[in-house]
Amino acid sequence: MPKRSVEDHLSIRSITTLSWPIRLKIALDAANGLTYLHEGGEFQIIFRDLKTSNILLDEHWNAKLSDFGLARQGPTDGLSHVSTVVSPEYIQTGRLTTKSDIWSYGVVLYELITGRQPMDRNRPRKEQKLLEWVKPYTSDARKFHLIVDPRIDDNYCLKQAMELSAVANRCLMRSPKLRPKTSDVLGMVQRIVCTENGTLRHPLSYFPEERSCREREGRGMDLKTRIGDLKV
Repeated sequence: MPKRSVEDHLSIRSITTLSWPIRLKIALDAANGLTYLHEGGEFQIIFRDLKTSNILLDEHWNAKLSDFGLARQGPTDGLSHVSTVVSPEYIQTGRLTTKSDIWSYGVVLYELITGRQPMDRNRPRKEQKLLEWVKPYTSDARKFHLIVDPRIDDNYCLKQAMELSAVANRCLMRSPKLRPKTSDVLGMVQRIVCTENGTLRHPLSYFPEERSCREREGRGMDLKTRIGDLKV
């Protein structure tokens, strides 16, 4: 694909930075793709190995899911990496379901928000596991900016970022039964990404209102879903 993978752009070695609108579009496109695999066809398909390296970008920054056909035997990376990406029930039982994909999607959302890998042993010990590191910040509007990828500066909407984090937290519930189904995840992300009249924001534009949105709407949010239910 012309723009390579999402992982390539999130890497600290990348010379390009994904803007906040493009990150939102990637989240929406990935949710669209998963919904089609899980609910859109005659046969249900489990992606099994959803991660940023398997989300590819075309010349218009449209995100495409790839390699799900190669993952039928389950994730192929080493267990130390897989344990940070796939669901706890897969680690325990080896059984994969659509809710396993939902867990992995939650991890992808936090990668988009933070610009960090699920596991990075080059960071300080308390910051190596992404899901553990973000826990203290996800429901605090005054501290949330500390986990947002610094490469996008203040060019994002705090309200959107916290709402996306809340979706991720629902996807990362320990019990698979408590995780939303894929079409519900898609609906939640659509509401975050779309304007009030339902028109999708253009991914390549910069929105002057984003900064004021961050200050005006980001504080005092009632985010009932917290990452406290998450165990890694």
